[in-house]
Amino acid sequence: MSNFNTGDMAFMIFSAALVMLMIPGLALFYGGLVKSKNVLSTTMHSYAALAIISIQWIVIGYSLSFGPNVNGIIGNLNWAFLRNVGFESNSYAPTIPHLLFVVFQMMFAVITIAVVSGSFAERMRFSAFIVFALLWSTLVYDPIAHWVWSSSGWLHNLGVQDFAGGNVVEINSGVSGLITALVLGKRKRTTPEPHNIPMAVLGGGILWFGWFGFNAGSALSMNTTAVNAFLTTNTAAAAGAISWSCCEWILNKKPTVLGAISGAVSGLVAITQGCGFVTPMAAIVIGLVAGIASFCAISYMKVKLGYDDTLDAFGCHGISGFCGAIGTGLFATTAVNAAGRNGLLYGNPWLLVVHLIAALSCALYAALVTFIILKVMGLFMKIRTDEESEKAGLDVSLHGEEAYNTTSL
Repeated sequence: MSNFNTGDMAFMIFSAALVMLMIPGLALFYGGLVKSKNVLSTTMHSYAALAIISIQWIVIGYSLSFGPNVNGIIGNLNWAFLRNVGFESNSYAPTIPHLLFVVFQMMFAVITIAVVSGSFAERMRFSAFIVFALLWSTLVYDPIAHWVWSSSGWLHNLGVQDFAGGNVVEINSGVSGLITALVLGKRKRTTPEPHNIPMAVLGGGILWFGWFGFNAGSALSMNTTAVNAFLTTNTAAAAGAISWSCCEWILNKKPTVLGAISGAVSGLVAITQGCGFVTPMAAIVIGLVAGIASFCAISYMKVKLGYDDTLDAFGCHGISGFCGAIGTGLFATTAVNAAGRNGLLYGNPWLLVVHLIAALSCALYAALVTFIILKVMGLFMKIRTDEESEKAGLDVSLHGEEAYNTTSL
């Protein structure tokens, strides 16, 4: 215990709790955006992810993601059931107990599948979601986490700089969400009907708050890199909110509250990869670009191509995640983080190349394996709700309860 830094331990416990707080934040954000008859089923996805993946992570997920190996593709099972994992230090975070690192990373695995659920809200059977969450986390999230974050991962060794999950969480969830939406098909009525915008905005605000633990906590120590990650996170969120609102103001004549918080989330997504590697000024550029890119993807590309990504997991997390990958490849500097690498604008074009390779590799793998998972599941079970259940609402048809008591007294 004497080798541990108690300040770092306190910081990481708090950071892990902040990331956990993002789960109810996402539940509120997503829940407010769907129809009132589907708010509980949508909320259930986030909380079910917290319960299911918390167990999966301990049993096998952590070992597959961070366990040692020699091939760079997937971890071995040496740490399955947290065997050989205890209060000793480890190479990933030497100033805190190994188990605390496990807890912090577990929350990332939970939030990622919860983000994916936004793409198929209002039309997936809950039993199918349970199976999908387990398979997807094991076969998609865990390998990609190993590629990028494990000391033996092939992308890590190639030189990718992914501070808090631009590839592992954002691009991964966004692309997987798009594939799921395409496989399940459109809802019977796809016109967006947010039933409670204040709820969604509150959820977005909680996400913004929790993201400080998500990004600053990824420093794994209470140091200057964490400070930089905290500041760049807030800066990019603010820039994203401004650019999205400006797009609405110019094109639609009115800036919306929902647009502002959506832009903030886009900025948060985009800065996730580079928050510990870029300057606050670079964060402004990354956030501004992400807000515009996600606005265009959701307002125009989605409409043009006709896919039904219910809550825009791809338009927000996928598109902004790509913006973050490119932005980090451009703006990363060792002046911010001596342990990192310089990007293109600081004389190292190879980092941008590496980031393009990483983003495309993660996207292609996530798309392919997600498609296979859904197709195989479809051979053994019904994935999508029937028309009658969809019409009645998933809250009643799948969970036997209603969010709001509308009975007259």
